[in-house]
Amino acid sequence: MGWPAEIGRVRAWYEPYLERIHEDFEMRRTDLLQLEDIAAGYPSRERFLTELTLDPPDATSGQAGVPLLDEDYLILSTIHSAKGQEWRSVFVLNAVDSCIPSDLGVGTTDDIEEERRLLYVAMTRARDSLNLVVPQRFFTHGQSSTGDRHVYASRTRFIPAMLLQHFENRTWPVVKPGQQSSSGPRQVRLDVGARMRGMWR
Repeated sequence: MGWPAEIGRVRAWYEPYLERIHEDFEMRRTDLLQLEDIAAGYPSRERFLTELTLDPPDATSGQAGVPLLDEDYLILSTIHSAKGQEWRSVFVLNAVDSCIPSDLGVGTTDDIEEERRLLYVAMTRARDSLNLVVPQRFFTHGQSSTGDRHVYASRTRFIPAMLLQHFENRTWPVVKPGQQSSSGPRQVRLDVGARMRGMWR
């Protein structure tokens, strides 16, 4: 049969034995099929074995298993770089006007439609769970240490009131009926900077 077809015949002869002695037969069979594909790129058996001997792979990647704790991580992404990606759970932050659509993206009708498409991209990255985070207010920059100047945020125009029936609306923190709000009287502010300086004197 000649090279590289002969390696396929060897694999076919070896497979029943492989299935008998290994529990992870399917994974090993996949490795052999991949090796067969790689071998097809070499002009001869001698050249293939020489290359494999001189530059062997470090390992073979196995199938995905149960995730370990240190593999449970969060991915932060812009909407643009999320195109083509998919995740189990997606949180779209700041789903409010001035963020989606951006202040810079409302110059023309085409700009607004592009912003709408971006929100669509963000929302369709979710496989199981989608959360749109709509903050109630934004604190303004450059205020004094005792200030709390803020502006109220409005939900993005791309999700009008008529569409809210398709969403589950949750607020945080949750205040049960009859329960006092936790806001209460304001706490005394501490000058952390002064305290830190005092510790180093």
